Amino acid sequence: MMRISRSLARTTVTGIGMLLLLVFGCAHDTYQQRADIIKEHVEGFYGHLKANRVESAIHENEQIEAMAAIMADTVRTQAQLKGTSHVEREFALMQTANEAAVQNWLALGQYFSIKRQYPQARATYQRVLDTYTQPTDRSYRDQALRALKDLDIMAPPAAKSAP
Repeated sequence: MMRISRSLARTTVTGIGMLLLLVFGCAHDTYQQRADIIKEHVEGFYGHLKANRVESAIHENEQIEAMAAIMADTVRTQAQLKGTSHVEREFALMQTANEAAVQNWLALGQYFSIKRQYPQARATYQRVLDTYTQPTDRSYRDQALRALKDLDIMAPPAAKSAP
């Protein structure tokens, strides 16, 4: 595959791994196990992309998003216990999962662009805009918007025909 995608994959996996180690330490507890699962899904995502198995890559990323949703529910239901280390760790893990998933969607959009599959690239970037709407997701939305503008340069959207 392309240099950009490999370096992006290595950077993302390394960054997520380092973040997970910083957030959760080296102890093998429930949080570490789930952090490891997220990392495995990220590695699986890039492995599938490298092998041109897009559907499998998407499935891996959906698994990360599902984990993040479950963690978000846990954080919401235990919000009355603010300040507890359990809620704080769950929130940090949820953020890690969300960041991994959105970075994967952006990488998938790039993959489609490089493969000249422009409609799929547009749909992938639009998914980022539609799904990641929290204030903390702004930089990812900005990247998706820039990528959509770049796609308009490479392959302008087809003009809609009048009825």
